[in-house]
Amino acid sequence: MNINRLILGAGYSMKTSIVPVFLAFLMACPAEAGAKSKWRVSLSALSSPVIFPGNDTTAYRDPTAIYHDGWFRLYFTLVRIEPDKKVFSYTAWSKSRDLKSWTAPKIFTPQDQSLNYGSPGNIVRDGDDWILCLQTYPRPNGEKYGNETSRIWIMRSRDLENWSEPELLRVKGPDVPRGEMGRMIDPFLIQDNADPGKWWCFYKQNGVSMSWSLDLKTWNYTGRTVAGENACVIPDGDDYILFHSPQNGVGIKRSKHLKEWCDEGVLTLGQSDWTWAKGRLTAGFVLDLRKDKRVGKALMFFHGSEFPEGDARGGFDNLASLGIAWSDDLKNWEWPGKTGK
Repeated sequence: MNINRLILGAGYSMKTSIVPVFLAFLMACPAEAGAKSKWRVSLSALSSPVIFPGNDTTAYRDPTAIYHDGWFRLYFTLVRIEPDKKVFSYTAWSKSRDLKSWTAPKIFTPQDQSLNYGSPGNIVRDGDDWILCLQTYPRPNGEKYGNETSRIWIMRSRDLENWSEPELLRVKGPDVPRGEMGRMIDPFLIQDNADPGKWWCFYKQNGVSMSWSLDLKTWNYTGRTVAGENACVIPDGDDYILFHSPQNGVGIKRSKHLKEWCDEGVLTLGQSDWTWAKGRLTAGFVLDLRKDKRVGKALMFFHGSEFPEGDARGGFDNLASLGIAWSDDLKNWEWPGKTGK
C-alpha cells in the first residue's frame, strides 16, 4: 500500500499533518508497517503452562515447533478415541503470534490405523522446501503401541501448512529392504556444525540410533547411544545437547561430536504441582530462540499425562496435554505460575 495515496485519497494535502492518517494506516495494515519485525513475545502474559489440554477422548502428544515470519507453528500427535472405541493417531498443526492464543488444530494426515502418522520430530530447511520428519505408528489390531512396521518419514512444504505425501527415510541404508529395517520411531534431523552439508537423523531404535546423509535421501547407519525416546538435538556453543525421554521427565546429554554422550540429569519441571502431568512428563522439544530479539529464550514444548501409561483410567490415548517452559541457559527453566520451589 502506498502511504501517499492513502493520505491524498483521504483528502489531505502534504502540508496537512499526517499523524492521524498514519495511525489509521498502522491499525489497518500492521504487517505492512513492520509488525513482523517488531513483534515482541511476552512470556509473562502466559497464565498457564498448558497449551492444549487433553480430555477423556483426546490426547495431545509429541510436540515440535518452528518460529518463522512472526508465527509460532506447533506440530504434534493428536490422538482420538472414537465412539466405537477405535483409536486413531494423526499429525496436526496450530499457530500463534504470542504463544497464548492458538488456532484450532488442523489435521493433515489420514485416518488409518495401519499408518497412524505422528511424533513430528522437527522442521528443517532444504533449498526451497521445509522438511518435517515424523513416524508411522501402526495399531491395526488394537495394539497398545505401534507394531514392528513402525517407520520414519519426511514430508515437504513451501508454506509450513500444506504438506506433500510422506517419503520413507531409509536410514539403515538404501539397500536394506523396508521390511528388514526394524521398528523405528521418533525421528529428528540436524545439520553437522563441522560439516553443514552433512545431515544427521536421530531415531528411536535400540536406544537412540544415528544415521547420516549428504542429500536427505541416501543414508549411512553409524551406531547408537543409550537414551530414551523423542530425541531432540540442538547446538549449544561448541557442544550438542540431546534431550530425550526416559521413563519419566526429559533427560539431558551433552556431546562434542555427536558420538559419545555425557549424562546431565533429568528435568521434571513443575510436574509435582501439575495434576495434568502427574502420570508422566515427557517428549521435550527445545526451540532455541535465545538469539532472537523477539523472544530471547529457549522454549521447551512437551506433553504431560494425567495418569501413568497402562493405567486403566487412561493417560496414553487420552488425558495427555501439551505444555510449555522456557530458559536462558538450558539448565534453569521457568513456566507460567512457577512458585520458585
